[in-house]
Amino acid sequence: MAAVGMAAAAGKKDWILEPLSLPESPCCIADGFTSLALPCIFCEDCYPAEEQEKLLGHLIIEHKLVIADVKLIVDFRRFHRVVLLLPVEHLVGWYVLYWKKRFIEQPITDFCSVIRTNSQASEEEQADYYLLCDVLPEDRVLREQLQQKRLEEVLEQQQQERNDSNFARICMFCNEEFAGNRAILFNHMAKDHSFNVGLPDNIVYCNEFLDLVQKKMDNLQCLYCEKTFRDKNTLKDHMRKKQHRRINAKNHEYDKFYTINYLEFGKNWVEVQSEDDREMIEEQDDDWSDWQGPPVCAVCLFCEKAQDTTEKLELHMKVAHHFDLLKLKSEMGLNFYQQVKLVNFIRREIHQCHCHKCGKTFSSKSEVVSHMTEANHIMSLLDKSAWDQPQYYFPTYENDALLCSLSDCESESVADNQITNIPVIAEDISNLQALKQSSILSLLRHPNIKN
Repeated sequence: MAAVGMAAAAGKKDWILEPLSLPESPCCIADGFTSLALPCIFCEDCYPAEEQEKLLGHLIIEHKLVIADVKLIVDFRRFHRVVLLLPVEHLVGWYVLYWKKRFIEQPITDFCSVIRTNSQASEEEQADYYLLCDVLPEDRVLREQLQQKRLEEVLEQQQQERNDSNFARICMFCNEEFAGNRAILFNHMAKDHSFNVGLPDNIVYCNEFLDLVQKKMDNLQCLYCEKTFRDKNTLKDHMRKKQHRRINAKNHEYDKFYTINYLEFGKNWVEVQSEDDREMIEEQDDDWSDWQGPPVCAVCLFCEKAQDTTEKLELHMKVAHHFDLLKLKSEMGLNFYQQVKLVNFIRREIHQCHCHKCGKTFSSKSEVVSHMTEANHIMSLLDKSAWDQPQYYFPTYENDALLCSLSDCESESVADNQITNIPVIAEDISNLQALKQSSILSLLRHPNIKN
């Protein structure tokens, strides 16, 4: 839109560079039903959007229709955007009005299974119920279309929040105010308060999520065990001592705030992860001996140079930047997880154009690398406590192949050597008879001692 303003300022024609949309009225009517009510599929009855259960009960009692797995139908109430005039194969409508239209076109028995109740009783006492479920391909496709539409909306919302530079919020733990991007607040809470919710980029509806967490804190409720305490100081002490500065993953209130819960039709993150585990167990007997993975293609910590093996990359960093990762690993006795945290720490410092030794900040990555090289700060790390922190378990770059190639084998071999060098003192068996009599094992054979 800046281009439009410039053109107008220059006395040229204004051009419309994007499609325009009229605002949707909340009172829009589609086939006689307002967007604020849920219509019955068969009759003229309507129910408030928040009273979905009443509509479902009405369908069962009055019309003998049972909709299977209603909880898996995405946005059951959001039918007001449906376009009933579209052909069935192109219809991306909402569930209720879609089936209302279809049941007008064809009899219900063309779509639903018929379940007869009281089949052993007299005909007067028998009743036929109709089951609408995703065994019907058309119903399955409709549900999947709704799921896809919902996923697209969530991803669009998430991208807007990622790019939002007007985010402003007060930390719920220390009341410090943060403005800019939401990641600043999440990084602060993770680093300074050990409150970690995973990668901030995976969260959607961020403000609503933070409102929910803030409300629980204001109600003096622990976020993890969800116990309530008498005052704020007691709550903070409890969460700190018990390491409860995290959300309860089993609380489904939080499901809507993580994109993983929108990825697969009818599944939340627990089912997705357990399914992955089952696949690993089922395939563990497969022969992978002839499988060759793609090259590593890891990127240097200090420049854009990429190498297809870890050895080449380590040699490049040693020659070009005088940074010896293997030397640091050996001298500091770093295990695998400490190496991960060290790499993520250096990545973040370079990304922020910040020298981890003297603390100076520069305008570009090349400037900070030049400074660190000239000042011999490349191999000079801060105290271990500065980077050996939980937040550096999370990769600075999600596709950092260097993290996948780190190894703990050298430290393991050192540990093995230390174990083999432990002196073993032989048992004195010069007086074997005396040893047998004084052994505790002899008590087990004594007739007065019961087993």
